[in-house]
Amino acid sequence: MIMISYLYVGIDDTDSPDGMCTTYLACHIIAKLKDNGIDIVGYPRLIRLNPFARFKTRGNGGVSFKIINDEKAQLAKQIVLDEVSRLSMFDCDNTNPGVIFYDGEITRQMEDYAFRAIYSFITIEEAEEFGKSVGCEIHKFKKGRGIIGSIAAISLPLKDYTYELLAYRIPENYGTKRQIDYDSVYEMDKKTFPDTFENIDYDEGYIAIEPKTPCPVLYGIRSNNADALIEAQRMVKVLEPIEDSCIFLTNQHTDMHIQKAESISQMKQYGCYEITATVKDAPHIIDGGHMFFKVFDESGEIECGAYEPTKNFRKTVSHLRKGDIIKLYGGIGEQKTFNIEKFQVIELNDVEYKNPVCECGKRMTSAGKNKGFKCKKCGNRIESSQKVPVKISRFLENFRFYETPVSARRHLSKPLCRMDL
Repeated sequence: MIMISYLYVGIDDTDSPDGMCTTYLACHIIAKLKDNGIDIVGYPRLIRLNPFARFKTRGNGGVSFKIINDEKAQLAKQIVLDEVSRLSMFDCDNTNPGVIFYDGEITRQMEDYAFRAIYSFITIEEAEEFGKSVGCEIHKFKKGRGIIGSIAAISLPLKDYTYELLAYRIPENYGTKRQIDYDSVYEMDKKTFPDTFENIDYDEGYIAIEPKTPCPVLYGIRSNNADALIEAQRMVKVLEPIEDSCIFLTNQHTDMHIQKAESISQMKQYGCYEITATVKDAPHIIDGGHMFFKVFDESGEIECGAYEPTKNFRKTVSHLRKGDIIKLYGGIGEQKTFNIEKFQVIELNDVEYKNPVCECGKRMTSAGKNKGFKCKKCGNRIESSQKVPVKISRFLENFRFYETPVSARRHLSKPLCRMDL
């Protein structure tokens, strides 16, 4: 039996607000390899890391692919390094590429490293030390921060995954308005959902496949299977040239970043969690449109935020009230606030305590502190000062999930359409 050896290639931290992105660079490299008779094995991988990492690029994602490790492997390495050197925008402070080559088996140790890159954060020094310890060939450009994501991109196991097709613009069109026929996007969404998803935010009239940055991406379509992407691409009409396109296997929309926390005290800043807690106070809105409230459990409390970009999701959050038990999904950011991605109602507090109703049908009023209640209509009095429980109608429903809109959703957040509900 012939054993096939693979060369793994990881690339990260090439994003620039001026127009470069790691996926475009990877697509370009893959095309260049093919021109030289080198085909990659399977789909290239787009791996999103911790969305709350302190130092991250715009999408905080690394790309990897593998080729057969034969006599052309050295040529492949040279092509990768040459193209990273040529296309990366090194004048941007946040562009600090790292390239990893690895020709062994992906070990459990490497998988654990990848999950750590998603759950927390890793320094450049830690990544370099780890990479050397497992036999990675490391190439750093400038600070070389990209080696962190490059190692993770080749190492992460994918039990749950999605696909994304990215179509790229020709360079002279960067920064100009994208020429996408929106009607064709609506038609595509109707015919391919739920295989494809998050194409449109219908409530906001937002075309989600279209980036809002001056990057090389013309559009991106996300799906549960690759075949649906090919059909969807045929349906989307554009009025500008497409330089190239590529389908990536990815951990996007899997909730892979979410760790289950048993208590609030277990959660750490810059981590992402699932936590069940009780609402402490009614949500309130501040200048700027951001909404906040606190939740608590036996171990402590934490402030939760639904920010202005989440739009109508804030209206849903506003219906929470003190005593509601909810399961929250999200992450803890710079201000140590829990940023909500979605929540599930576990148990609604659907009882209010009110003054008793008099025999005449009129609700009574307080007769004074510890003096019971009196009826203004008929003059009847009762000695007890105890209010009575009254079941109330709630907008929210027990056990139901509520999520942020497509326009405000993080790359890794699993939408309800992908959950087994």
